[in-house]
Amino acid sequence: MKDIEMSTAPILILGATSGIGRAAMEEALSRGLPVRAFARSAGELAPAEGLEPVAGDATDAGDVARALDGAGAVIQALGVSGGVSMLWKTVTLFSQSTQVLLDEMPKAGVSRLVSVTGFGAGRCRPKMSAVERIGQDVVLGRPYADKNRQEEMITASTLDWTIARPVILTNGAKSGRLKVLREPAEWRNGLISRKDVALYLVDAVEKDLDIRGDVVLTR
Repeated sequence: MKDIEMSTAPILILGATSGIGRAAMEEALSRGLPVRAFARSAGELAPAEGLEPVAGDATDAGDVARALDGAGAVIQALGVSGGVSMLWKTVTLFSQSTQVLLDEMPKAGVSRLVSVTGFGAGRCRPKMSAVERIGQDVVLGRPYADKNRQEEMITASTLDWTIARPVILTNGAKSGRLKVLREPAEWRNGLISRKDVALYLVDAVEKDLDIRGDVVLTR
């Protein structure tokens, strides 16, 4: 195992060019933390102090291994493109990228993984109403089936993992008023901005929050 000093090692963010991943990148950089931004289009990111863009495929072991070298922690914030094709196409991005991380992180001496799934995945599904479950199954059934596989893989691993499940996402401003629901009895749906989700993700890395725990993020 490599002895990685988190104060200087970059946070590797998978999916750093859009959505929650981009918000996490911006949040980490605003705190003066070094970021290794990983995505197919990472080369298109504007230069910034502390930012290291790395272009690659999150399902390619070689690409991920190179990105992990010297990293201190990983934020996995991948997403799939929307569209009607989600109704019939099998989604495997989440589970495939997770398997690559589970294989490559121990080799690189990186143990900290903060992974974003979503409300309705894994063991929080029973907290959805019947209407919410039907709607999710019809529109997002295939992505969430893969998120379920992803969560099972992560929780069975020996990594220092955290699973973060944001509720319905908005493009709102950072408010800092997010709620981190740690107890299943508290889990509920709602709204949260991507920027507030990013606050928690970076906090989780900086402060070692909720190691081997799964939380729901709402406001």
